[in-house]
Amino acid sequence: MATHGLLRDALGALPILCVLAAVYLLPPDTSLGEVRRAGALHVCLPPADPPFVTGDAKAPGIDVELLQALSRDLGLTLALVPEPAMGQDFNPRAWHVTRAACEVLAGGLVASPMTRSFLETSPPYAQTGWAVLAPQPVTDLHGRKIGVFTPPSGLDRIALASQLRAAQAQVIIVPSAAALLAGLREGRFEAGVTEKLAADQTAARAGLIADWLPGELPRYPIALGLWKGDLTLKRAIGSGLDRLARDGTVAAVLARYLGKGAGA
Repeated sequence: MATHGLLRDALGALPILCVLAAVYLLPPDTSLGEVRRAGALHVCLPPADPPFVTGDAKAPGIDVELLQALSRDLGLTLALVPEPAMGQDFNPRAWHVTRAACEVLAGGLVASPMTRSFLETSPPYAQTGWAVLAPQPVTDLHGRKIGVFTPPSGLDRIALASQLRAAQAQVIIVPSAAALLAGLREGRFEAGVTEKLAADQTAARAGLIADWLPGELPRYPIALGLWKGDLTLKRAIGSGLDRLARDGTVAAVLARYLGKGAGA
């Protein structure tokens, strides 16, 4: 009986031993070492997606400035790789970006469940969601005429549409952030709705007020994307972002584009 018991215990432990053996035999993660040997951090991002990427050398965007600081912190050169598809679709699988092109993906990356199913993500540096933009604070959308610009950021458009419909808002869809601002200035609608950080930037530049959209819509972290399995690089980038947050670099970059106190 004792022999049978020992055999049963051994068989029960076999799956665990197999998993441990498989982990032991996995090749080591060399992602950080490969980046250090190359001396450069390659980052895929959209050519322009304000306020994250602007294409302006003097004010290149939040993500570009953070990546410049992060690369210096890690002792690397920053190599930006523009990928037009990243500015046209919120689904990472539609970007057709590969490991051969870059180690990091950026440009206002929303760390949603869809994104995390495809990519690793760094610690977040800001939070996003739907925001309302107006000349005066807006606490109630009921019956109001609302301009809406929905960039391809990965935010929940269905939940937004449901909330605006429940509020019986008169919705006017606009094609760009510039059209949203023009509609507000011309009085074609009372308030605008768009992504939070873009709303913060517009408010800071145009003397408007941006705040979270009233209601219970979800908010998401904004982060950098990395390939699955690149754990040593992920840890190094996470540690670097933590140092930049502690020394005030992250807050200073956000304030430069969004105004003081925005982006939180």
